[in-house]
Amino acid sequence: MSEKDEFTEKIDAELELVQARLDALKARERKLAADAQREHARQIEALQKMADATKAKLKELAEADDDGWHLLKDGVENIWGELQSTLQNTVTTFKE
Repeated sequence: MSEKDEFTEKIDAELELVQARLDALKARERKLAADAQREHARQIEALQKMADATKAKLKELAEADDDGWHLLKDGVENIWGELQSTLQNTVTTFKE
């Protein structure tokens, strides 16, 4: 398996876990007070957009040729790191 395929599969698998956490956050939203629900929904929507953007970048990377994919790897890693950080902050915020 090529380095590109390994990287793509790793991020794709981690995105599935992020999506599962987003689904859990959405389910938890129903139990919150109205004001908290709106803020929670706003944060989840932002996270979903980031996850979708990560998926799009990953698809672009997967379709790149073997020589050019390295140019896209940093972009995928950056958006992935931002998504993970934002998700963790959101989870922490709504645990309190």
